[in-house]
Amino acid sequence: VQLQASGGGLVQAGGSLRLSCAASGRTFSSYAMGWFRQASGKEREFVSGINWNGLTTIYADSVKGRFTISRDNAKNTVYLQMNSLKPEDTAVYYCATDQYSYRQTVRPNEYAYWGLGTLVTVSS
Repeated sequence: VQLQASGGGLVQAGGSLRLSCAASGRTFSSYAMGWFRQASGKEREFVSGINWNGLTTIYADSVKGRFTISRDNAKNTVYLQMNSLKPEDTAVYYCATDQYSYRQTVRPNEYAYWGLGTLVTVSS
């Protein structure tokens, strides 16, 4: 399984970015996907997850109402739309995928495959 995140960059507080994660190596549409982030000097934290068919989503409280996760199974891609960005959103963002197919919910520690991250920097 290969995951490639993109779309990071430098943005001012209050701005928006959309991250993308392209997947390959297996049937993308059968697996839940998630976004995580890791700020400098901090542990990696869960940001958002989406189940295999896109009907179930979950968000960390810190991003609820500002971030939206979605997926396009025809393009083997998961997205993270980030609005109203804050300096505390600055981090390397990673996408990940479940090891088991067709699960409705996935605990953050159950994601098995990870991609390289993309850096998001929010200036104040």
